[in-house]
Amino acid sequence: MDKTTISQDEYERVLTRMEEKDRSNPKKRWVNRMMRSAKQYYKLCPYYDKKTGECFIKKTDPHFTNTRCDRDGRFDSCSVFEGFLEKKYEEYVSKGRPLPVDFFEVVTGFI
Repeated sequence: MDKTTISQDEYERVLTRMEEKDRSNPKKRWVNRMMRSAKQYYKLCPYYDKKTGECFIKKTDPHFTNTRCDRDGRFDSCSVFEGFLEKKYEEYVSKGRPLPVDFFEVVTGFI
């Protein structure tokens, strides 16, 4: 057997361990749920400007010097978008507000 291939049993064991880690981390679970929900509403990132190619999240954060979107508006596995959602999670938890169950509630601020 080649050293680069793994058996199906090993693959399933690793996958189960990763799923257990996700279940134990409520922030990661919530961020993943919001990512799935955002994909239902938007084809491209809601914070991506198609005309200029800039990211509005990067534009409002002083830590970023380059405001151009590196992913051309695709927000699946985008570290900037995930960081934004993690900040939102911390904001809701610190204020003691209930967590939104849908990305539309995060964007519009209904809760």
